[in-house]
Parts: sequence; C-alpha cells; structure tokens
Amino acid sequence: MANMTPMMRQYLEMKDKYPGMILFFRLGDFYEMFFDDAKLVSRELELTLTGKSCGLEERAPMCGVPFHSAETYINRLIEKGYKVAICEQMEDPATAKGLVKRDVIRVVTPGTVIEQSMLDECRNNYILSVCMDGVHAGLAFADVSTGEFHLYEIEKASTRLQDEIVRIMPKEIIANAALPENATTLHVDVQDGMRFQLARARAALLEHFKVQSLDTFGVGRMKLGIRAAGALMKYLEETQKNALEHMTGLDEYHDKRYMMLDHTARRNLELTETMRSRQKQGSLLGILDYTCTAMGARTLRGFIEQPLAVKREIDERLEAVQMLAQADMTVDMIREALMQVYDVERLLSRIAYKSINAKDCLALRDSLSHVPEIHDALASIAPNGMLGCLLDQLTPLDSVVEKLTQAIDPDAPALMSEGHYIKSGYNAELDKLREASRNGHQWIADLEAKERELTGIKNLKIQYNRVFGYYIEVTKSNYEQVPYRYTRKQTLANCERYMTPELHEIQETVLGAQEKAVRLEQGLFIEIREFLSTQIPRIQHTAVGLKTLDALVSLAVAAVKNRYVRPEITEDGVIDIEDGRHPVVEAGMHGDEQFVPNSTLLDDKDNRMLIITGPNMAGKSTYMRQVALITLMAHMGSFVPAESAKIGIVDRIFTRVGASDDLASGQSTFMVEMNEMAHILRSATSKSLIVLDEIGRGTSTFD
Repeated sequence: MANMTPMMRQYLEMKDKYPGMILFFRLGDFYEMFFDDAKLVSRELELTLTGKSCGLEERAPMCGVPFHSAETYINRLIEKGYKVAICEQMEDPATAKGLVKRDVIRVVTPGTVIEQSMLDECRNNYILSVCMDGVHAGLAFADVSTGEFHLYEIEKASTRLQDEIVRIMPKEIIANAALPENATTLHVDVQDGMRFQLARARAALLEHFKVQSLDTFGVGRMKLGIRAAGALMKYLEETQKNALEHMTGLDEYHDKRYMMLDHTARRNLELTETMRSRQKQGSLLGILDYTCTAMGARTLRGFIEQPLAVKREIDERLEAVQMLAQADMTVDMIREALMQVYDVERLLSRIAYKSINAKDCLALRDSLSHVPEIHDALASIAPNGMLGCLLDQLTPLDSVVEKLTQAIDPDAPALMSEGHYIKSGYNAELDKLREASRNGHQWIADLEAKERELTGIKNLKIQYNRVFGYYIEVTKSNYEQVPYRYTRKQTLANCERYMTPELHEIQETVLGAQEKAVRLEQGLFIEIREFLSTQIPRIQHTAVGLKTLDALVSLAVAAVKNRYVRPEITEDGVIDIEDGRHPVVEAGMHGDEQFVPNSTLLDDKDNRMLIITGPNMAGKSTYMRQVALITLMAHMGSFVPAESAKIGIVDRIFTRVGASDDLASGQSTFMVEMNEMAHILRSATSKSLIVLDEIGRGTSTFD
C-alpha cells in the first residue's frame, strides 16, 4: 500500500469496505475496475482488459465502462448473481484540491434494483428476509422500487416456507443461520445473527419509520416478524444508504386473509404464465389483464397470485367491480385518463434515491395532472364501499403539478448534463445567463459600434484573450480621443488596452455564462427534487388509489367483454356452478367454435367428491381446471364465466395434474405422484379444493 499511488490507495481502501462486491470506481467519464474485479468483469462482460500504473512494478489489471451506459453493464452483472458497489466522485474534479473525494453511494443487488431498464414493469422486485426459530419463521419482504414493506409469521415453516417463497418470488433472500440448507432451491445470503436480535431489529424499524412503537402498524407482538423486518431494514440501509424515504409504512401480511396456493397449483392452473412457453398469453392473467398502467398490472397480478379468503373483503371487491361494470361510459373515461399515467410508484423511488431526472419529472407531472378527471369520473357513479375509499385516495396534487409545470422545460433533454431542462421564465438569473451565453457575441459587437460612434475612433476594437479577458484596444494615433471613463489595462508598443464599467459588466455576464447557467440549473433542480421529497407520502397515497382502481377497472372490462357473472360468496362449504366455462380455453376459440358449458355441485354431504370419466380429449382435464379457476377467480374478486355461481370460501387449492420423472433426485413418475399426494393428504382441510387428474398412470393399475 505504501508504494501505491494515492488514487489506487483510495480504491483499495474502498474495496476493503465492500468485500465480495464488484466496485465500480468513478474516474472522470468512466467507472473503472482494478485487479481481481477487472479480471472478473472483463471475463463476464467480454470487455478488454488493460492496465494502469499503480506505483508497483507491474501495472494493475484494469477495465472500465462509460458512466452514461453503466446501467446496461450493471444489469448483466446482477443477472449473473453479482453485487455492485457504485463509488462516485463526491466533488467536482475541476475545483477539488488534491485527490478527489469518493464514496460508495449505493450497492446494487438483485433485490434492490430500481433502474427501469433492469425491472419487469408488470412484476414486483422483492427482497425477502427470513428469521427461523425452531419450527416457526418470521418473514419480511420489500420492493425498494415501489416502497412496499410487509412482514408476517408462519408456523410449521419446514413444510410451508418453500410455498411462501414461491408466492413472493423474491429476487434475493437474506436469512439467519438457523435456516436449513435445503429450505429453498434459491441462493440465500446468510447474514450476521446480530442483525436478527429482537432489540436491534426493533430499534432499526423505529428509527426508520420515526415512530415510538411498532403498534402504530399493528405488528408490535410479532417478534419473529420484527426480527426479520429489522434485519432487512438494516441490510437495505447499508446497501441503499439514505434512499429509503419512500418506505413510509410497515404492512402486516395476514396469511389467513389469503387463499394458500403452492407452487404446483400455480403452475398447473397457469395463473400468470403457461407451463409450456412460460408466456403471459394463454394464462389467466392474459385473459383478465386490461390494465392501463404498469402499477395497475402489478396489482392485478397480486390479486391473482394472492386470492382473498375473507368473505367481507371478497364481497367489497366484487361490489366495486359490479359498479364499474355497470358504468361502461365512465369506465371508458377512466381508462382513457389512466392511459396517460406513468409508473408513479417507481418514479417515487427515483425521487427517494435522488436519481430522478427532468424527463421523470415531466412523466410525474403528466400523470398527476390526470388525477382530477379520474376523480371526477369516479365520483359521477356515486361510489361507496371500496370505490368510495379509492375516491378519497385520488386527491388532486395541484401544488406538485403547478411546480413541475412552471419549472421543467417540456422539451428537456434526456441527459441532464446537457442543461436546458429548467423552463425559461422560472428563474430570472438563469434567463439572464442563458441570454448572455446565446447573445454574448452580439452584445460585444453592439458595444464596439457604440464606442466607435461615441469616441469617433474609427479603428477601435473590442478583443479578448485568456489572460486579460475582454478589452478595448486603441492605436497610438488615437490616444487623444480616449475618454476619461476608460481605465487603462495594458500598454503595448503600438496600442493601449482599456476597460469600461459597461464592458466589465458584459464580461462578467458572458464569461463562463454557460458554466454558471449549468451550475445554477443544477441547484434549482436540487431544490425541485427536495420539494418532491416532501410530497412523497401524498403522491404515494394517490398512487395506491390509481393502481387499485386500474386493477378493478380491468376486472370490470374483462367481465363485460367475456360475459362473466358476479358469483355469490358463501361460508357453507358449497361450490355450485351452473353452466361454467373454462376462461382461457373459451377465449382461445375462433370463428363458429363454441365452448360447451358444464355445471358442478360440490358440498360437504353427498357430493364431497366427483369422479370424472371419459375418453381422451373428452374435456375431463379442462372441466376440472375450470372448476378450480372459477373458484379462484371468485376469491380474487373477479366475475366468473358461468350462468350463475355460488362459491364457498376455500382455504387452499391443491392440484395434482400430470407428472414426469425427477431424475435428479432419483424419483420415478409414480414416486413423484405419490409424494404430491402425500403432501395433499397431510395439508388439506375440510375447506380445501383438491383437483386430481389421473393418479398412478405411470404404473399398471394392480401395482
């Protein structure tokens, strides 16, 4: 280290603070990597490996990427499972004395991505924290791109944890050392156990949310959940630094509130993607998704992946869908306005991370400017219940819209470094600087003509050099005509150079006007960004209203287009479907093809079990899946494809549909089927719906 150059010592000191991470070290217009990081990144991203003098005999291996396109390279590294620490220059190199100060401003990990190009706009990007304690577990999961933060606890974690992980679908998992190695097939980052201590975890949450007690969020007694949530908050604070102000609440996830769906059921029922092509088209989501916004699409996906299991909540959602389905003209107006709304939730994360740019501000302004018309359209149908609550959330944010309209140029460039993103007329000093930058040469020419006329010196010139700046030059033969208001600046052999108060003022304005304008613009934009930070809770409140309304409108549009009916939700354990249809198969039919409807009656008396027989391609599997899908759709608050439907509350849907050899673990098709059956028999209750499509088909019947 003693022989290293100062810059390389700075790099290595920073690298020591972030072990196991790739350090993107800002040097001018590039992020550079050195030594082992350089070798790794050049190999993984196929970049040229070069070298840099570092004070040692051998040059340090080096590779780099341009800072303006770093996002693409970081994304590729994140997808490969690496973590990237971004080390920025904390001062302007032009004004810095000695070595430029640098610091890590953020660590990018798979679960903490906020960059739009790295995210699926229709899917949450969750990071999950698991705190195991014996057979119980506390879980906390968050999406830093939207500000969501949830926690809850589960019993019998050994059997349920994998299903919960499949439901949450996290991009990153952290856990305490008590988590069994075989608990999940995903990679788990085991954290220091001190993070999961109850007192530390509670303190981390209280400090972040600025509350006296976690009872504020109704989670004060959930010790395991608090331990998981506190460890997650500490991890996020360390990696995201001070960029979590959009995480304003802690939501308790009640697992009893939702229907349980394991990985097998999600896959077999093709809820959000097909089994064969893994595409949205051909899934239940593909049929129901008429959302207009990315955040609405994520909300609808959440409805499908987490069907409700509480009658009152299901009825509230169904009532909202019915009111919207009956107001087609109003829905058209709402959808037209929603089409103009950007992903406000993820724009909020960029405000919190201080990475929002002028284009984002315009997107936020345009989105919020449509809230009043959405509010008024919704108010026209006299909403109550759930829609009434949404109406209260859709508060017009006139002050934010007005501020952004006044401040941000509608033609702002994509790159902030180009300047000219603050609107003309917003700041008088900035307008003057821009005017000087544009018209400086003309001002000088006009002043030169004016001085020639006033003095009568025909060959008077106004010139410029880097040492003296601007000056008036008068030749020796005209010295007698020089007025007293001229101040001598320099004497040469054949001429003298002068300054006047007016020329001095122009010089001060013109010289560096562009540089001053850029600095002033940056300062003004920081003020705007700070103003937006103060508005995060209000904007977040409105965003929740917008995304929920968008998802409900989508269900209403699907109901009208596909001739769905409102199901009756009961608690008597009866499923009574008259002329039910498979929603996906029906939607895929063309021309004169007609889906043949079928009725279903299941109860807890004589019809607990239905055995379906018939030849191949008779529709047995379609019928069975249709019952499961109609039941699930009813629980998510959607209308259903049937003439009528009474659906009793179901706590869980199990499916055993098809199977194949699991050669990796040495299991035959028959063994896979028996294991799945054993899991169903262990876990099912009297309120569970079980769909079994052929058992033991890989083995002869007498075996």
